[in-house]
Amino acid sequence: MTELTQETLSELQVLAEAALTSSTNLDELSAAEAEALGKKSALTGLKKQLGGLEPEQRKEFGQLINATKSAIEATAAARRTELAQAARLVQLEEERLDLTELREEVKRGHYHLVTQARDRLEDVFVAMGFKVAEGPEVETAWYNFEALNIPDWHPARGSFDTIFVDLGEPEEVMLRSHTSPVQIRTMENQKPPIYIVAPGRTFRTDVADATHLPAFNQIEGLVIDRGITLGDLAGTIDAFVKAFFGHDVLTRLRPSYFPFTEPSAEFDISRADGSWLELGGCGMVHPNVLANCGIDPDEWQGFAFGFGIDRLAVMRYQLDDIRELVNNDVRFLRQF
Repeated sequence: MTELTQETLSELQVLAEAALTSSTNLDELSAAEAEALGKKSALTGLKKQLGGLEPEQRKEFGQLINATKSAIEATAAARRTELAQAARLVQLEEERLDLTELREEVKRGHYHLVTQARDRLEDVFVAMGFKVAEGPEVETAWYNFEALNIPDWHPARGSFDTIFVDLGEPEEVMLRSHTSPVQIRTMENQKPPIYIVAPGRTFRTDVADATHLPAFNQIEGLVIDRGITLGDLAGTIDAFVKAFFGHDVLTRLRPSYFPFTEPSAEFDISRADGSWLELGGCGMVHPNVLANCGIDPDEWQGFAFGFGIDRLAVMRYQLDDIRELVNNDVRFLRQF
C-alpha cells in the first residue's frame, strides 16, 4: 500500500497531469481522468487511509487530498476544452464546401416591371409635392361607389364589373374596382389642403386578354385646395407626363363623363408618329363627393385623375400582350 505523505500526493499530481496533458483526443483524456480520479485510482486509495489517522493529521491530509484532486480536475477541464476546440476545427474543415463556382452562377433578381413603373411614378409625384396614400383592397359599397356619387341605381355602377365578397349583413362588401376609395378615406380623415397619389391593386371581372387583366394596378391622384381650377389639372398632368415620358411628349384633354368628377375628361399623350394614345381619366372633383366627405364645396375645390400602372408598363416597354406581366416567365422578366 502506498504511504499517505505530502510527497506521494505531489508525485500523483505530477503523473496525473502529465497523462492528461499528453492525451491526443477526448477518449484518451477520459481514460486518463478515470485513471487519476476514479474509484480504483491511487488517489482514492490514499483517501481511504484518512480514517486511520489522528484528527489533526486527518484534517491536514484531507485538505491536501482535496487540493490535489481539484488541481487534477482543473487540468482535465482545460485539456478537454483544448481538445474539443481542435475537434471542432477538424469537423468544420471536413464539412467545408467550396461554393466559389456556385456563387458565380447565381444571378440576382430585380424588381418586376410593374413595381419598377409604380416606384418611378411615385418618385415623380413625390417630387411634385404629393404624398403616397394607401387603403384596403376589400371595401364597402360606401367607399367604392356611394361616396363617389355612384348610388346603387346609377347606370355607371354596372360598368365596373364588381367582384363581390359574401360576408353577410349588414354591408355590401367587394374587392375594390378602383383606388378611388383611398381618396374618400383620405378626405374623411384629413382636412384640406390635400395632395396625394394612391397606387394599388384593383379587381374586376374582366377576362384576361391582350389588353385586360382581372387584377390590375392603378394610381390615382387627388388635389383639394382653395382656388383649384381645370387649368391646374391640365398643368399637373402635363408636368407629370413630361417628367415620366420626356419633354417631347404632348398632352391633351378630351371631354368625357365620370360620376365623381364634373367636368370630366380623358387625357391623351402624343406618339412619335403623330397619333394620340389615351392614358387615363380625370376631372374636377364633383361637389357631391366633397360634401359626402364633410368638405364644403363652396370653400374647397379639387381635381382627380387616374390610370393603369400595368398599361403604363406595357406602353413604356412596347409589349404586345399585357398578360406577359403575370405569366412569371423568367426568360421574359430578365430582359427588363
